[in-house]
Amino acid sequence: LHAYMLRVNVPYGSLSSEQMHKFAHIARTYDKGFGHFTTRQNIQYNWVKLEDTPDLLRELADVEVTAIQSSGNCVRNITSDQYAGRAGDEIEDPRIYCELLRQYTVLHPEFSYLPRKFKIAVTGAPKDRAAVAVHDIGLRMHLNDAGQMRFEVLVGGGQGRTPFIAHTIRESLEPEHLLSYVEAILRVYNIHGRRDNINKARIKIIVNQMGIERYRELVDEEWERIKDGSLKVPQEEIDRINAYFASPEYEVLEDISEELDAVRKIDEEFDRWMKSNVVAHKVSGYSIVNITLKAPGRVPGDINADDMDAVADLADQYSLGEIRISHRQNLTLVDVKQQALHSLWQELKLLELATPNLGQITDIICCPGLDYCGLANARSIPVADDINQHFVDVDRLALVGDLTINISGCMNACGHHHVGNIGILGVDKRGKEFFQLTLGGSSDEHASLGDRLGPGLPQADVPIAIEAIVDQYLQDRQEDERFLDTYRRIGIEPFKKAVYGTPESKDVA
Repeated sequence: LHAYMLRVNVPYGSLSSEQMHKFAHIARTYDKGFGHFTTRQNIQYNWVKLEDTPDLLRELADVEVTAIQSSGNCVRNITSDQYAGRAGDEIEDPRIYCELLRQYTVLHPEFSYLPRKFKIAVTGAPKDRAAVAVHDIGLRMHLNDAGQMRFEVLVGGGQGRTPFIAHTIRESLEPEHLLSYVEAILRVYNIHGRRDNINKARIKIIVNQMGIERYRELVDEEWERIKDGSLKVPQEEIDRINAYFASPEYEVLEDISEELDAVRKIDEEFDRWMKSNVVAHKVSGYSIVNITLKAPGRVPGDINADDMDAVADLADQYSLGEIRISHRQNLTLVDVKQQALHSLWQELKLLELATPNLGQITDIICCPGLDYCGLANARSIPVADDINQHFVDVDRLALVGDLTINISGCMNACGHHHVGNIGILGVDKRGKEFFQLTLGGSSDEHASLGDRLGPGLPQADVPIAIEAIVDQYLQDRQEDERFLDTYRRIGIEPFKKAVYGTPESKDVA
């Protein structure tokens, strides 16, 4: 079998119901009836015919969507928090600056052929839901002592065969200098980045080899030449873009949490969903609702055309017509009235899209793996399905709580296994598929890379190993510790012993 994969940009993961309907139409017309949402808030179609591509792209353009710079050695889709503009903990809406960067970097002649692909993420909240520390550039908003918004700029993060957590290159950057500083970073990378070895071409490699201090010096030298020139962003431009993201005119609604609590007491299933998938909104009387695409038997991140249409209709009915894509390959409705939560949940249940597992063991990030990707060493989708089928007890999922699992089918790490609380990497050993486990990874505001647990395991043993890890965690955790907290406190040895029977295991895969 041979087909082309087409990746379609969804800027900062935000799309309208009209665009989602178009995605459904494209899935039916040009693919095999489904699409795949990625960790970078895009959608991929895996069965596109080359001769159909012009018509497909023309149809995307009808709803103002493109595939420009979705691949290649250029600045890719700018990603952000799926709750942007609605989160109660937000300092400022990050989409304003995502859009500013998008307009600046798309078709930029100087940066259309970089040494390698380049990824930027922006977060506007203390809680990092955009994984900024594992991007080439990460932008983290904060308030200075005068209460003014500034960016902490991180550089050199990334995963793949040589993973790094990004370094802070500048602690406080004024919004007016955002474009010039990003240009300086890109220009230094474009000059010094390697083009002779694809495995050593990312900015993380040059930052690591030079050291962050030297890279900062080169960037500052370049920045001094351009910072007060044409790239200085006037406040009028920020205001213009901000107007596009102005909050809708919300109805004045009372918080009805007490009434909802009464319903939750008599409906245990609804209560589980509320605890797991519903998040507080910045406006009283509204909530943010997450739709996890991780039900048992479902390929993580995949959605069929009928479900795309259904979600688009629900967005129109319940959420002012807007849908978000999350870093963890789920969907989000960001403007749901509290009084409509129960009826929305019932409709999602009928669609089998109400699985109460957000951020839990079965909310798995998973790349397409060997089933679709020619670069993969192993199949990742069947492993995700095995885990999903193994952990079907929703009460046990709730007991375990926050625990992320990320699966990659090869060292390119499209499934972000390095930063999963439990990471799973598929490897080929003498023609057979094995899976290496890592523990302790995280992509949040306290980002870390996972530690390798031991020898690779055959597919059938992976759910058993995870069960052993979970049991060890439940045995050792204190009070309300998350898995990651317990792991960081007690280290890897108890988990290694739980899985292999001895803390001293020699690698065989």
